[in-house]
Amino acid sequence: MTSSDRDHRESSVRRTKIVATLGPASSSREMIRTLALAGANVFRLNFSHGSHDDHAERHATIRDIEAELDRPIAILADMQGPKLRVGTFANGRITLQKGEHFRLDLDRTPGDNARVCLPHPEILAAAQPGSSLLLDDGKLRLKVLSKSDSHLDTEVMVGGPLSDRKGVNVPDVVLPIPALTAKDRKDLAFALSLGVEYIALSFVQRPEDVQEARDLVDGAAWIMTKLEKPKAMDALTEIVALSDAVMVARGDLGVELPPEEVPLAQKRAIREARRQGKPVVVATQMLESMITSPSPTRAEVSDVSNAVFDGADAVMLSAESAAGDYPKEAVEIMARVVRRVENDPEWRARFDVLRPEHDGSTAGAVAEAGWLLAQAVSASAIVAYSATGQGARRIARERPTCPVLALTPDDDVARRLCLLWGVRAQSVGQEIPIFGVEGLVDQAVELARREDFAQTGDKIVLMAGLPFGERGSTNTLRVIEVS
Repeated sequence: MTSSDRDHRESSVRRTKIVATLGPASSSREMIRTLALAGANVFRLNFSHGSHDDHAERHATIRDIEAELDRPIAILADMQGPKLRVGTFANGRITLQKGEHFRLDLDRTPGDNARVCLPHPEILAAAQPGSSLLLDDGKLRLKVLSKSDSHLDTEVMVGGPLSDRKGVNVPDVVLPIPALTAKDRKDLAFALSLGVEYIALSFVQRPEDVQEARDLVDGAAWIMTKLEKPKAMDALTEIVALSDAVMVARGDLGVELPPEEVPLAQKRAIREARRQGKPVVVATQMLESMITSPSPTRAEVSDVSNAVFDGADAVMLSAESAAGDYPKEAVEIMARVVRRVENDPEWRARFDVLRPEHDGSTAGAVAEAGWLLAQAVSASAIVAYSATGQGARRIARERPTCPVLALTPDDDVARRLCLLWGVRAQSVGQEIPIFGVEGLVDQAVELARREDFAQTGDKIVLMAGLPFGERGSTNTLRVIEVS
């Protein structure tokens, strides 16, 4: 393969992955297949909506299409998390004026212009005079003046209409509530019974929330923590360390943070995730206008581009693909934007400057050496044998110029790796540990040829761990000339 052929091949490869949410607009077999062909690498099942039967049917359809297309597809089960809401009003709706006093209490009697039920005693317990309460996705803001065991007296700082069961956010206190509700625990058990690859945790506040989920999941899936609470950002390093992946969920994060702080929080989260070698997804309103329009706004295109420039592993579509009029077009345009950015010289130069330092571990040092070796010999691809996915995750952290082909003996691991930046995963069964390194070399060459990443005379870099199958044992590099 000549250098011009290699440049052309690499320009057609998309490193940043796409997560597409399934819903009423995208649940048919035909549409799911269409989205997979258009560029979706991961499908999100949103457990805030739909029944278990709905999610089971979508899961089965994805697996059927996966077999048809002969490539792994990951499935993300997104837990609803604790939803905090006010009660109802006698007339269904009121209007709060700035400067008025308004009471939130535990009385379930329908509310009026003076009060409403807040059926969450944990909020009453945690809030203090001066605390802020945000209602209806932050459209209204109240300040707590005083409190008792049964009520909060507040002043309206930002008024507006308020109707039945609108959401409540408390941005400046840690609420003594678990990230997994009783509903979440049932949904979690069901999702694990299906065999999903990722479990997304909503409204995490503390590292302990992630640990609780890890204990429940017990390795059956990778944990993706959604960063949507300011208190989670305060414990970002610890939360990322306990997670297998993170999502910058800008919808709820933007409710509780001032809008000008959200882009900075996004960049900080991406940097920390990259530093720790954990895949990071940027989500919410990326192509929001495409819910009803066949083309995005220029600002939305810039938003997706910036996430790619910042080094996100994946970008996500929510309502655009779940309930919008143009799910196929949304995935196609997102893939086009990603490819265009990744073909820009400034994108590559930025990645080389912003590469995080290695973590001092042997496996991290081997991954960095693999990246340098691939650069030095102009490798067409890096092939990583990874029994658990950790070796592939480490080399993806380096953001190598050439593609990364991950070989794994486990179908579930191959699917998990679909989220990782620049990684093309393939399950190769259990034969390699039996036949040793030479069997691995043969598999690596075969896969590189089949994916059109290498031809006769090209070099590929092989990464593996000896002995096979031991977690964290990536310790071997080998340059192979394709013959």
